[in-house]
Amino acid sequence: MSRRNIFSNVLFAHVCSAVRNLVAQTDATAGTPKIAGTRRSYPDGRPAAVLRLDARDSGPIIRHGQGPAKCDYLGAREAICFRFKKTYFLHYDGAGPTGWRACLAVSRDLRQWDLKGPVLDLGEPSEDDAGTASSPWTVFDGKWWRMFYVGSRTTSAAPNRIPAVPYFTLVAKSLHPEGPWRKQRDVVPFRTKPGTYYADTASPGQIVKHGEEYLMFFSAAAFTDQPGRRLLRTVSIARTRNLDGTWEIDPRPALPPEHQIENSALYFEPSNRTWFLFTNHVGLDEGGEYTESVWVYWSQDLGRWNPEQRAIVLDQTNCSWSKRCIGMPSVVRVGRRLALFYDSSATSSGNMGRDVGLAWLSLPLKAPK
Repeated sequence: MSRRNIFSNVLFAHVCSAVRNLVAQTDATAGTPKIAGTRRSYPDGRPAAVLRLDARDSGPIIRHGQGPAKCDYLGAREAICFRFKKTYFLHYDGAGPTGWRACLAVSRDLRQWDLKGPVLDLGEPSEDDAGTASSPWTVFDGKWWRMFYVGSRTTSAAPNRIPAVPYFTLVAKSLHPEGPWRKQRDVVPFRTKPGTYYADTASPGQIVKHGEEYLMFFSAAAFTDQPGRRLLRTVSIARTRNLDGTWEIDPRPALPPEHQIENSALYFEPSNRTWFLFTNHVGLDEGGEYTESVWVYWSQDLGRWNPEQRAIVLDQTNCSWSKRCIGMPSVVRVGRRLALFYDSSATSSGNMGRDVGLAWLSLPLKAPK
């Protein structure tokens, strides 16, 4: 063998070793805190996040246009996943011929998905879900499954039919996580209220049992009197002891409306007794507002959240297929990893044409210092 070939082989071995080390470091550091190094400010002064708790992206898992009867041919977004026994149930908003409706996909491995189609019908023209019946969060009380979903009375023009505020929280129930679902028209969990931080949006979020109470981390929003009717978004807590009754809303939101967050999911890390709240951050640039990234807040007290304890989890720097919009998160523990579901688009930052993606965080989850 010539010296040139020996040198080439040695060089090739070093390159392969470097690549293997880089891959190993990438796998080992998924979920490791870093300094953001991304956007530090916005045109209107809304706060940015300084730290990172980076997820490792796996890309799209459900493409819009694949559901039955064109149920999601205009978009698949707001993926909300939970596991029951050995099956993963994922509800997402399918933008179809009649509007945005909650659709179901099921899987055993998070790779192959059986798309079942819509699980909720739109309401009559006079009802609160005439415009949309979407974004459902489910909770199981040991007998009944309840689905708290988003309703709106109106939408934008066809074909997109984007739901228009105000957004309401409505409920349906079933004996099985796959349905069929019966709407509980006589139950009003809570409503928007003029003059409050939830004057224009009071839409459902994840529900956890805490002591004798159920806590729902719902999305709240209210327009201000500023020019352009700026919308302030936040997350707050509603409480009840009866899932078939009304909920009491906390007088103050869990996090400041100036942070411009919405649609949150929770994970409890038993190793350090810390709650992690994953939420969608709404950014702003010269093109306007758009769902920009997934943030996370952390607290050891489910009822008290420090707004300074926040980090970026997924944005254009670590998403493998979208360089602008990142939509609503939900999370499910899978062995020694945390699955993070979200929606995005490779071509647009608008509400349409989105697909469902999956990213991962290593466990145990540790808060950035």
